[in-house]
Amino acid sequence: MSCDTHFTHLAWHTVEKELADVKFTMASDKTGELARTLGIYIEDAGLALRGTYVISPEGTLLFSEVNFLNVGRNVDELMRKFKAALYVSKKDEGIPPSWNEEGDLTLKPSAKMVGKVHEALGNDGNPA
Repeated sequence: MSCDTHFTHLAWHTVEKELADVKFTMASDKTGELARTLGIYIEDAGLALRGTYVISPEGTLLFSEVNFLNVGRNVDELMRKFKAALYVSKKDEGIPPSWNEEGDLTLKPSAKMVGKVHEALGNDGNPA
């Protein structure tokens, strides 16, 4: 969803090769109402920051990320975070930045873990 009109979305989808394979429906927030609600609308510019919000079917915000106007997003990192959010929603574990999929190292939050994350991950961010 963006503050662009559906006509602008059509033009982007038709002309921009990076969007050629997009199969989902793009939605328009042309009044900026949702962007304002999310606190990412820049009134003076009439633009919205680039926000990504992953919300569970139950309506729980699993994670959000807001980038400035000219900072691109990485779909691989988005998918890693999406999988991590789904994984931890069912478990009492912490996901380190090196985690990519179920079976990778996770951390068990506890008082014993405080100050010991580096050692638990190893020097290079991988399991010790």
